[in-house]
Amino acid sequence: MSGRMMQNSAIGRGGRWFRKAVMPVLAVIATLLAIWYVAVVPMNIKEVLTQAEREGAVIVPPSAAERRDAGRWGLVFANLDLIGPSWSTERARLPAPHQVAGELWKSTWVEETTGRRGIVQSGSFSNRSLIYHGGVTLTATVLGFVIGSVLGILLAVGIVYNRAMDLSVMPWAIISQTIPIVALAPMIIVVLYSVGLSGLVAKAAISAYLSFFPVAVGMVKGLRSPDAMQMDLLQTYSANKSQSFWKLRLPASVPYLFASLKIAIAASLVGAIVGELPVQRGGLGARMLGGSYYGQTEQIWAALFMAAVMAAGLVWLVGWIERRTLRAMGAQP
Repeated sequence: MSGRMMQNSAIGRGGRWFRKAVMPVLAVIATLLAIWYVAVVPMNIKEVLTQAEREGAVIVPPSAAERRDAGRWGLVFANLDLIGPSWSTERARLPAPHQVAGELWKSTWVEETTGRRGIVQSGSFSNRSLIYHGGVTLTATVLGFVIGSVLGILLAVGIVYNRAMDLSVMPWAIISQTIPIVALAPMIIVVLYSVGLSGLVAKAAISAYLSFFPVAVGMVKGLRSPDAMQMDLLQTYSANKSQSFWKLRLPASVPYLFASLKIAIAASLVGAIVGELPVQRGGLGARMLGGSYYGQTEQIWAALFMAAVMAAGLVWLVGWIERRTLRAMGAQP
């Protein structure tokens, strides 16, 4: 009897977890997919009607010039019997979700298992695969994130312990983030190339540029979080600055640091993708740019989804490290 009660209790907890954690996520995904499918129709309607006219269908209005100036929703309601191909048209302005899913499947599993350049046939990832391009972007992202995080932590320590750095470095760090990274990235790449640094290092530098700022700001806030009573207590124990840093300031800054690292890792991924646009030597950014050149919107959206999955995974990894670190420090879960 007690075993059955325990089983029922476990089932009840599982059902509550499903309703509270899974159902809201599924509801949001279903809503977004529904909106996406609806938006596909007006976005692609002009191309669909042009193709239908070539096949001999009667279009309202019949003139191409009138359709060009007409509103998209007006064309949809005037040609309801012809909107079906909107969800399957080639080179769509906005591909349907199933088209993007098909491109993801084709450019990952199919390319690597059946393509002649795939890992099954050649022993290495295909340069046409999103897995290969995702790996290129991930390498630059992690390297730039590490560089930016270390730089941000060092700057924060200097700002907290040196008033001259606080008055001089911090305003410049803030000003640096107002420069559009799309305009700055080519200049960084050209300057680094002139001194013999290119490829991965150039992309990592752009990632570090975007990731150091949130780490620096978060660490400054964290290092200054101990209140006056805590600092006075250490002074009564005759603690020096080094002991105050390691025993009080640094442990107090850990939650702020990890909150900043979650922002920094996502910013680092954006920096790596932007850095790949002018370089065009592989990566998700180069994949998106190639798709835009040839009108392959499914390829662009597939690369975007791969980037989103990578960002979610990296943020989750930082959160996992945060939970283990705080638990090791004695924080309550």
